[in-house]
Amino acid sequence: DFSRYPEDCVFVFHDLSVFAVSSSGAQGEYAGLAAIKAYLNSKGESARTVCLIPKSAHGTNPASAQMAGMKVQVVEVDKDGNIDLAHLTALVDKHKANLAAMMVTYPSTFGVFEEKIRDVCELIHKNGGQVYLDGANMNAQVGLCRPGDYGSDVSHLNLHKTFCIPHGGGGPGMGPIGVKAHLAPFLPSHPVVPMYSVNASSSLGTISAAPWGSSAILPISWAYIKMMGSKGLAHATEVAILNANYMAKRLEGHYKVLYRGRKGFVAHEFILDVRPFKKTANIEAVDVAKRLQDYGFHAPTMSWPVAGTLMIEPTESEDKAEMDRYCDALLGIRQEIADIEEGRMDSRVNPLKMAPHSLACIASSTWDRPYSRELAAFPLPFIRPETKFWPSISRIDDIYGDQHLVCTCPPMEAYESPYEEKRASS
Repeated sequence: DFSRYPEDCVFVFHDLSVFAVSSSGAQGEYAGLAAIKAYLNSKGESARTVCLIPKSAHGTNPASAQMAGMKVQVVEVDKDGNIDLAHLTALVDKHKANLAAMMVTYPSTFGVFEEKIRDVCELIHKNGGQVYLDGANMNAQVGLCRPGDYGSDVSHLNLHKTFCIPHGGGGPGMGPIGVKAHLAPFLPSHPVVPMYSVNASSSLGTISAAPWGSSAILPISWAYIKMMGSKGLAHATEVAILNANYMAKRLEGHYKVLYRGRKGFVAHEFILDVRPFKKTANIEAVDVAKRLQDYGFHAPTMSWPVAGTLMIEPTESEDKAEMDRYCDALLGIRQEIADIEEGRMDSRVNPLKMAPHSLACIASSTWDRPYSRELAAFPLPFIRPETKFWPSISRIDDIYGDQHLVCTCPPMEAYESPYEEKRASS
């Protein structure tokens, strides 16, 4: 329900599928930042090229800023995962003559709501910059928050995840952006389709051949919004936040939840810190990720946004039983780590280091491992033979493959036609 936003906010859709791999709102990011740069240039402030980006930002932000011709300066976060206001203030003071923009992901990728978001926006505005609000985590805002109230000049929405478009797998992503009225003339134009509020002489140019997005994809979001209604959309947001906090609460006594808000809650996602297990049990995030396959689950986001950690985001889609199974799997893995820590399991040959266990591995005529086949393939009662998900392949040495590239390209002779071969022989 866009009527909830301020009247000076214009929403424009851009088709992200122009990118070869478009599974995020990266093109929306580029469009918003390019509009900011064009606006600043129109004011005779072309020297403003610095873009401030917190460490807790969405991963595509720095790349988009670079593409828009900006120089990235990284803002530190405090111990609770919030933007470090002291460091931000110092950076703003240092670059105030060249400050172009700040990109803020709200709530952050660290899984916390920035309580000082308005103060951040005011600081940037007072020093001549613009604020880009990354909507990658809009599924924790819909129906509860109004980005225009924070003070952002560009508000971006990821239609995938938040508005039902399939997420990942190479796309398609959609990245509509909403801008304050002063930026509207600088939005992308189109040589055929007239664009609302866009001035052809000031526009940054054409970004997408389909200026309003994909006619095959956008109806999915439209239908979802119409069927959910305003109450349903707000409820989905509440459930997404509730689900994350439920899982964090179940796991907190066994894993360290890296960041929380001031009152001890997380936003829509949370980070499990598994880095201490490297020292106590020789176990890393990749081992937990591989072992989850034996429990029937795909691993959560690994080693991002913090290296060596796992980021879990249940969204509103999962029911309690499924979340409990996922938590049970992680708790089972934690017990296996404890077995290593306490000497009951070998630190080099154990269910985590050898995971995942394929059907070929389990059915092999030889089994020389110091743990049972049953523990390898059916570690918990809910994993039954008739419903078991079998990994297609066992563990491979990923690092070896990365460090020892093998060219499989055929030689040029393989492309010669029979005519050329005949001519060469004669």
